[in-house]
Amino acid sequence: MFSLSLRSAARLCPAATRAAPKPAARRYLATEIDGDQPARPERRVRAGFAERVKNGPGFGDFVQGTSPPLTPAQALEKAASIPGNSRLPRWLKTDIPVGANVSRIRKTLRELKLHTVCEEARCPNMGECWGGGKHGTATATIMIMGDTCTRGCRFCSVKTSKTPGALDANEPDNVARALAAWGLDYVVLTSVDRDDLADFGAAHFAHTVRSIREQAPQLMIECLTPDFQGQLPLVEQVADSGLDVFAHNVETVEGLQRMVRDYRANYKQSMSVLEHAKRHKPTLLTKSSIMLGVGETDAEVLQTLRDLRAAGVDIVTLGQYMRPTKRHMKVHEYVTPEKFAHWEHVGKDLGFVYAASGPLVRSSYKAGEFFISEILRKRAEAGKAMRNVAAEVAAQERKRTNAESAPTA
Repeated sequence: MFSLSLRSAARLCPAATRAAPKPAARRYLATEIDGDQPARPERRVRAGFAERVKNGPGFGDFVQGTSPPLTPAQALEKAASIPGNSRLPRWLKTDIPVGANVSRIRKTLRELKLHTVCEEARCPNMGECWGGGKHGTATATIMIMGDTCTRGCRFCSVKTSKTPGALDANEPDNVARALAAWGLDYVVLTSVDRDDLADFGAAHFAHTVRSIREQAPQLMIECLTPDFQGQLPLVEQVADSGLDVFAHNVETVEGLQRMVRDYRANYKQSMSVLEHAKRHKPTLLTKSSIMLGVGETDAEVLQTLRDLRAAGVDIVTLGQYMRPTKRHMKVHEYVTPEKFAHWEHVGKDLGFVYAASGPLVRSSYKAGEFFISEILRKRAEAGKAMRNVAAEVAAQERKRTNAESAPTA
């Protein structure tokens, strides 16, 4: 007896090791039922359901109603009242900033490595401010101490970092040179928060104001300052630098501070800064701003206005919060122009020298700057009391506006 290996057997008889052919695979159609499988049970329909659908409302019942259709204005108002609605009402739409003056200012900014809050915060009024607007009073808001903030407020689109770069020692001189070349009438200096610095940037702020005064003495200067963490000697340092308007924004009502602003900012601290600036230098105009549409109530807005007047604030602006990106807090509501007009009247009744209130109004709003610059000029010329000058300028502004809006023959 002997045995052969499988390889030897394959050489002797190839047919012996050949695999049996596999049965041909059958391809079934999607609708074909294999005879070996049980048929599917019949579909059961709930009793009366088909009849109810058949006799129920049709498409016409959904598109027809007992109420008349909304007008375009009513539809926009209804859409604006929906919380978180991303569609902008018509009163918040603006033109893209273009023009020779806009291009010239932007070119100079790049050459001197300067920043503006107009661009960094995506302000909707940039074209009007840089272009001069209807009054021809060209303005700009320069942001000093870099473009990176140490705080992270939920409404602001400026970049944030715990350790921003060092201050540019040449920035005060560069800012003054740029403003002298632009031929502006009014400038707003603002800054990022610099909690990483020992004096929070107060000396740099004051140095910039003094440089502007030397190279462009005709300019009206407003400083929109940080809170310097409530250190009042630093507030005095900026107030004594030669500015015309000291501004610091309270941003929102007291009950929403923690939700809207960085944890290092608070309502009482901001009120203290504004009150001390006015007490230290009474000749300064003081100014603050409130955002609407973040969840505040009318009672809270009224109380905030009263608190600002009690702190000696002369000028207040109210504007609509607009969400910069989807990473920022949502808009609670789009406040109507009629409501903004109401708050403007309330501000005047409370005794503010000037109150600017409107959907597109910002803390450095163009029309407000025109008004403030006129107050400052006339007060300097006539030596009159601030409130008397404000009344005269307001009367002239109303007369001019009425003349512009009157129909031509």
